[in-house]
Amino acid sequence: MVKRVILFVMDSVGIGAMPDSERFGDIGVSTLGHIAASGNFNIPNLKALGIGNIDGIDYIEPASEPIGAFGRSMEASNGKDTTTGHWEIAGLRIDTPFKTYPNGFPDRIIKAFETKTGRKVLCNAPASGTEIIAELGEQHMKSGDLIVYTSADSVFQIAAHEAIVPLEQLYAYCQIARELLMGEDQVARVIARPFVGTPGNFTRTSNRRDYSVKPFGKTVLDHAKEAGLRVKSVGKIYDIFDGEGITDEIHTKDNMDGVDQTIRFLKENFEGIIFTNLVDFDAKFGHRRNVDGYREAIEALDARIPEIKAAMNDEDLIIFLADHGNDPTYKGTDHTREFIPLLIYGNAVKAGANIGTRKTFSDVAATVSDILGIEATPNGESFKKMIL
Repeated sequence: MVKRVILFVMDSVGIGAMPDSERFGDIGVSTLGHIAASGNFNIPNLKALGIGNIDGIDYIEPASEPIGAFGRSMEASNGKDTTTGHWEIAGLRIDTPFKTYPNGFPDRIIKAFETKTGRKVLCNAPASGTEIIAELGEQHMKSGDLIVYTSADSVFQIAAHEAIVPLEQLYAYCQIARELLMGEDQVARVIARPFVGTPGNFTRTSNRRDYSVKPFGKTVLDHAKEAGLRVKSVGKIYDIFDGEGITDEIHTKDNMDGVDQTIRFLKENFEGIIFTNLVDFDAKFGHRRNVDGYREAIEALDARIPEIKAAMNDEDLIIFLADHGNDPTYKGTDHTREFIPLLIYGNAVKAGANIGTRKTFSDVAATVSDILGIEATPNGESFKKMIL
């Protein structure tokens, strides 16, 4: 009997273009495929779980006897961003995409933000986070003005040097922006992007915070919490759900810290859900179009999988998956609309079971609800009988 489910999100590790990817401006994208083609790709543990056995993957050698169940999923929601992907995994479907600002935010929003914070704004345009602090970081340090930028995602990002704007003050500015960006002006997330260093050598820190809108309905996390189960979040999961449905949370410094904290939770005695996000794949390598760094980051996670498995007990089940793609070989710096992998492992799992192509990420929520015996969300179809 499974008493604990671990949802382990390899942020942005998509596995190939969805049938409608061109509608989102993504042609021929494949995050994992193009990484695999970029050089010697050493992922023996993911291969053993069955990643090369997933339908549609012809760029990774399949395992002759995979130790996990495997499949892939389409995204039913209208989007390809972090919030949309995670909310759908948890059982919600978003038909109206979150609002984006491809030309920057209107003057009325910026002026209101400047009035409430007492600081002027620099940039106010779509930008790469690392490039914009390199370009405007020195000016920010001299003036104290805040670097505000967005992207193709529904985000309002505020970058500030930790020596110029203390973290608690930056977080307070994000709360101000969060209150402004609601209703007709709503964005999915306001993000604090602190950095340190000197001109020519600025570095973003791990003190990032995301301020999300609250989910519009109950998720599998809410149902688990209401049933008296523990729901432990690792990384930015707490922020993505604005704390809804979470009983315990910990933010992380990087991918390896995310693995460490997941293992720490696994060693605790409780029933429920661990929901982990490893954001470095997306933030450090996908958006920056760093193929080598992305490949090395996946290999680093692969090397830790034996530790994760060793920390699991006989009543644990883990699902390795993603929330969207971010092909580091593609144009621009934005997410890509892709299938996500589903790799399921545990003592009770039928090794080698192929769950095929799921129509929505919410099949994960339906399966978790089915396994844990809690109320189901309206969306998704359980694949419990296929894997247990």
